Amino acid sequence: MIRQNIVFFTGAGISAESGIPTFRDAGALWKSFDPAIYGTASGLYESPEIVLDFYNWRRKSLIDKKPNAAHLAIAELEKWHDVTVLTQNVDNLHELAGS
Repeated sequence: MIRQNIVFFTGAGISAESGIPTFRDAGALWKSFDPAIYGTASGLYESPEIVLDFYNWRRKSLIDKKPNAAHLAIAELEKWHDVTVLTQNVDNLHELAGS
């Protein structure tokens, strides 16, 4: 087998299957939470307590989440190929899968 160089660019969509809501898809967080408040520095400056509560809630919601088949497949490929994972996610599911 020839080792390949493979790069994965991932975002919220890969973790949606694990039960982590995205910010913009159907049923997304920004449909219930105003991104101008919860997603900006000015929102944090003007309403730090509610913004911090939101992100603390988000962090707590990750505790029981597990990697899904996509995370595990990427980690499996790393056994045979040179894989680089570039992600904006902070949910740690790539790492839990073994990447």
